[in-house]
This record gives sequence, C-alpha cells and structure tokens, in this order.
Amino acid sequence: MSTAKEELEQEDYAEIYREFEAHINTGGETIHPKRMPGRYRTIKNYTMLVWLVFFLGPYLRWNGQQAVRFDIPARQFHIFDITILPQDVWMLALVMLFFALMLAAVTSIAGRVFCGYFCFQTVWTDVFIWLDEKFEGPPQKRRKLDKAPLSWEKVRIKLPKHLIWIAIGVLTGISFTLWFADAPTLWRQYLSLEAPLVAWVTVGVFTFFTYLFAGFMREQVCFWLCPYARIQGVMYDRETILPTYDFHRGEPRGKLKKKTTESGDKLGDCIDCRQCIAVCPTGIDIRDGQQEGCITCALCLDACDAIMDKIERPRGLIRYASLDEMEGKPPVPLYRRPRVLVYFAIMLAAIGGIVYGLSHLGSIELKVLHERQPLFVVQSDGSIQNKYILKILNKTDKAMEVRVSASGHPRLKLIGADEAFPAAPGRVTADTVFVRIPRDALKGDSLPILFRVEDSADPTHYAEYKSMFFGPSQ
Repeated sequence: MSTAKEELEQEDYAEIYREFEAHINTGGETIHPKRMPGRYRTIKNYTMLVWLVFFLGPYLRWNGQQAVRFDIPARQFHIFDITILPQDVWMLALVMLFFALMLAAVTSIAGRVFCGYFCFQTVWTDVFIWLDEKFEGPPQKRRKLDKAPLSWEKVRIKLPKHLIWIAIGVLTGISFTLWFADAPTLWRQYLSLEAPLVAWVTVGVFTFFTYLFAGFMREQVCFWLCPYARIQGVMYDRETILPTYDFHRGEPRGKLKKKTTESGDKLGDCIDCRQCIAVCPTGIDIRDGQQEGCITCALCLDACDAIMDKIERPRGLIRYASLDEMEGKPPVPLYRRPRVLVYFAIMLAAIGGIVYGLSHLGSIELKVLHERQPLFVVQSDGSIQNKYILKILNKTDKAMEVRVSASGHPRLKLIGADEAFPAAPGRVTADTVFVRIPRDALKGDSLPILFRVEDSADPTHYAEYKSMFFGPSQ
C-alpha cells in the first residue's frame, strides 16, 4: 500500500511527463518552420550543396569512361584510374569505420552536426519546406491552408508543389541508379522505357520514400526512425558544445514592456518571443534543455540573435556552449579528452590502412596453390617435379597477355609456361604449371621459389608470389 508521500511523488512525475509530452509533436500536426536569414542559415545553405555531388557525380568522365561507377554485375568499383575488386573490399570496411568514428568524434565535440547540416533527410526536408513557402506563403498562411476545407483553390495551390515533390523524388532515384551504370546509356534506356526492371523498382522506391519522408513525415523520421537520435546521448559529455539556452541570463523570462516581475525582481533577457521555436525544423523549445529532437542546426541561434539586436541586448542568449561552461567551469582542450583522442587515433589508423591498400592495389594479383596429393613426383630421369595451380587476377578493365616465370634454383625448369596466355579483365584466370629440379641438385627436402607473372605488353604490370618446392628427404 503506497504512502501519501509516494502518491504525491507519482502525481509530480505525471505532471512532469504531461509537460514534457506537450513539447513533442508525435505527428498529429505539421510543423511549418519559419525561415530567417543569419549566419547559421547561410552555413546550412552552403553545406547542403555537398549533395550536388550525388546528382552531378555520375556525369563526370575520366579517360572516356564514367569517372566513378559501382559495377555490381561485374563486381568492380571504378574510381578514376582505380579499380577495386571484391578481393579489396576490406578497404570499404575501413572507409565505413573512418566515417563512423568521424561521426562519433564530431558528435562528442559539437553535437549532431551531421544531422543539422549534411543528413539527406534534413537537406531534402529543407528543400521541401522552401517549396512550401514559395507556393503557400509564410507559416501562418500554410497552417490556415492546411485547416481549410478541400476546394479548387486549395488544389490549385498544392498540386504544383506536390508534382515538384514527386519530380524531386524521381530525380533522386534516377541519380542513385546512375552510380551503378553508364549514365548516358541508362538515361537513354529510361527515356525509351527500356531500362532494367531493377532500375525501375529502385526509382519507384526512392520516389515513394523521398515523397513520404521529406514531404510528410519530416521531423518524425528523426524522432522515431533514425537510430542516431537515440544513441546521441552516449556520445555527449560535459565538454560537448551544443546549442544552449543561457538560463542564468534569460530567466525569469517575460514580455519586453515589463521591467520587473510581480515580486519586483528584474526580468531576464528572454522576452518569450518564441522565435527560437518558430524556426526550429523539429518544433522543440531549446529553452527546455537538450532533447533528442535537437539536430544542432543552430537556426535558433540566428533567430535569438536577431531579436537581441532589435531590443539592443547582447547576442548569445542562445549559443553554442557546453554544460561545463554553463556551470562556470573553464573549457577543456581536446588533447585532454581521452575519448576524442581515441576516436582520432582509430581514424588515423583507418586512413593509413586505406592509403596502404590503394598504394598496393597493383594491376595483377597472383596466388599460387601447391598440389598436395602427391606432394612431389619422381620422374623417369630422376628429377623431382611439383605441380602448381596459378590464380591470376587481372585488376584492370583491359585484357592482358601474361607470361609466367619462376626462379629460386639455377637448374629449375618451368613446364607449361612456354607461351603467354590471356587474362580476362576483372576476372581470375587459372593456369597449371610444373616445376622440375634434378634430384642431385637438391640440398634439402624443400626450398623457396618465386613465381612471377607480367603483362607481355607492359612489364611494369606484374605480380610475384613466394611458394615452396618439395622433394624427398635427404
């Protein structure tokens, strides 16, 4: 049986929950953020241009071919002069590790910068909101139009906007598929309705989800679908700088005309204009503290600074600040933050691995398999013969004529490699050779030998592999 104190505490918790719940839009209404000029809005506009690479990248040509192409059917990634095959996919893992750790490092330093400035959901949503404003006017008019009953006037205003939304979704889907095929060729197939079924399905999926996520769900994707919003809390610490409301300076808040509170105390700098809420793309009130809905876009800083300028008070009521700063503690330099240093150390290791991999890609890869059954064969002339299977990978996009040679013993004889043979581009070619050494020339039961394959047309394209030659025990 609960005591009166426990019941009172439960009532307090319920009241706190109701107050907190009131600040979270669970999808029952559409947020129409206000667009205001400012420093962070300008930065956001420029960082959004990064996504032009997504749309324009497939049209970049290099040596007469598409500069970057992920050829899935041929299992080849072409990046300018570099061809990456499945055997080199470990470098992709290092690239993913690098960006994952960079995301964690940036988040621990300055919050969800990726979400606020680079995330495709944020960028596409911002473009769709910009179209809202162009077709339907400022937020007040958009809210009024949303609540208005269906009419021809409402259809006339909204239909062109939705058609452009769909067109952006289609262009997004097509641009994605162009990274996996020759862009001009695939465009001709789209226009002639001859594109592969997988391409049409991909465009349809991208169109649907772009239209749904950026047009309707918007901040709900960040709240309920994005895992990053859920795990961001474990990446923050007391030194992480985030958009923060300076409650020491802003409270108690009140209207500008009032000089004091009812008790006679002087009001803080916050005049409760709610402009920080009006510009927030997720509709949160930054004055309530850090919330999972904050994507660190800093648009609330622009809004608050503009109001501070108008009422002739210092900027920075809402600013980038850490919890330590709010508590009056001195900032901690990066070199004294072990977690950040660990992130950067792993990133440097990943970069080192990527650079090593790219510098050792080569144009030919060779692997040699020694026949184990039997380990060796004694020929009629008394010489010892070993059998080897050569796996030659041509890592270029052109066919080669390759020659095989072997070294390691002055009386070594290579059988089955008298003439060059073709190696198909991007594929493994197998070849069987035999190595013979006179028995009386062997000084032990084994010795190392070196196989070498090279392009007949260009000997600078070569690969070597160390193997072993086995004979009877001496």
